[in-house]
Amino acid sequence: MTDDQIIALTKAWLEEAVIGLNLCPFAESVHRNDQIAYYVSRAEEEGTLMDDLIVAIDTLLSADPEKIDTAFLIHPHALQNFDEYNEFIGWTTDFLAQSGLEAALQIASFHPDYQFVGTSADDITNCTNRSPLPMLHLLRESSVDAALTALPEATQLVEKNLATLRNLGATGWDAVNQRIHALSKLNQ
Repeated sequence: MTDDQIIALTKAWLEEAVIGLNLCPFAESVHRNDQIAYYVSRAEEEGTLMDDLIVAIDTLLSADPEKIDTAFLIHPHALQNFDEYNEFIGWTTDFLAQSGLEAALQIASFHPDYQFVGTSADDITNCTNRSPLPMLHLLRESSVDAALTALPEATQLVEKNLATLRNLGATGWDAVNQRIHALSKLNQ
């Protein structure tokens, strides 16, 4: 896939799954206002992906939040295995703490094979964090705090999302995925 195809697929997932199912009530405004940066990493191993992550973090934190408020680092060739990806996420958390960036930034994780601890691989609730390609979502901590202040019910977001996916079911999720792939082809 080309970078444009990868970004088109990610935007279609954002529109159809994240915004369309209202899994994140904060996503619509940054998407509509074009405040999301999309970075495609061609890394095939963790070290190179970490280098790309550092560049994406630096770029996000040095950008005007009115222009770039959040970013996706999409890495289709690295960390295809979810267990390896999950270990990498733990490492990024440690990196943020050691770099003194944990008060400025958080990283949300999305992967095609995402699986919450204590669930089976086919549990529909895992789809709240399933994306077409492995990616890291970089969020400014100040933006998260402002969003939580503006929308106090966001603290119940996880439970609402789990209920949304349970109500949708596997057939409904398959329909969402079909729309994602159709929309991504239109946007290429």
